[in-house]
Amino acid sequence: MNIEPSMKIKRIIAIFLFLTYLCCASLLAQNTPKKYIAHKALNSLEIDGLANEESWENAKWTTEFIDIEGDKKATYKTRVKMLWDDTYLYFFALLDEPHIWGDITKRDAVIFHNNDFEIFIDPPGTTHNYMELEINALNTVWDLLLTKTYSQGGAAINNWDINGLKTAVHINGTLNNANDTDKSWSTEIAIPWKSLFEPSKIAEIPVNNFWRINFSRVQWQHSLIDGKYVKKKDANGKALPEYNWVWSPQGVINMHKPNTWGYVYFSDKTKENINWSIPKDEHIKWYLYKVFLNYVENNNEKEIQDKSILGTLVSPKLDKHKTGFNIWVKSPFTNKILVIKEDGKFSSNEAE
Repeated sequence: MNIEPSMKIKRIIAIFLFLTYLCCASLLAQNTPKKYIAHKALNSLEIDGLANEESWENAKWTTEFIDIEGDKKATYKTRVKMLWDDTYLYFFALLDEPHIWGDITKRDAVIFHNNDFEIFIDPPGTTHNYMELEINALNTVWDLLLTKTYSQGGAAINNWDINGLKTAVHINGTLNNANDTDKSWSTEIAIPWKSLFEPSKIAEIPVNNFWRINFSRVQWQHSLIDGKYVKKKDANGKALPEYNWVWSPQGVINMHKPNTWGYVYFSDKTKENINWSIPKDEHIKWYLYKVFLNYVENNNEKEIQDKSILGTLVSPKLDKHKTGFNIWVKSPFTNKILVIKEDGKFSSNEAE
């Protein structure tokens, strides 16, 4: 069958456009932060590392963790569940692990020198005064407050404690026993709302609202020497780099990018399915941070360009002042003024 040359060209163009669409859709899916619906607990929970109450049975798992940079699959499965009540925000993490080991027992030591599980919470979504909690298989914790991201000159306040924190670890295997194969370890965590409110200046539980949260799992490669676990080393005797597996990928090996963390929506329902979408202004915020970081790195105003977001044109502006600058935009969806200051702090304000 003969086909007119023009028809052939049209088909080639159509195929090209379709493949381009698929590629863009794939990239969008990769870059969109994950989301999770945290339901309200039916009753109080016993923090024992087991999560066998009905509320936990009703709670859904997050998607499995993947490599921090993107699509690469993690070696061992890691998943999390979340719940809340009027006193605590709860987490339960299950980490598949054939060799469970750890040796750090001092609170506020650098826990990620062991294999660990980590929680990052930015309640107001400003990227300032956010919290980090790390825990190893020995139930040793490190809780700290970050004034802002390290890339913006932030400081880590190690003597900040989550007052009233409850944690427990359950080991499905044997700890520090190199002679057998383990199955998994789990950790159950209860963080009082009061401790979360203190640095963020938030006064109420975000019922039917969201916070920015992410999770990380640090995993070291190990060798067995004289029946003990030892980190693998390179030819120069330096420990090989750790694996970083996360819930919502960062795109780079750096957890301290709160603007890329996942979204947790706190439903007032106990188990019902909730259809919640990430607000449209958050899509603008993602682009605004991209503009901000490009400007900080290149100091080129020409890179502050208009962009179509969800089918609507968004026009970021740069305002310089004596002590720094603001990059801002008026949302076409809510009419709010979305602003990122020179130190990376985000705010959303009603337009005058």
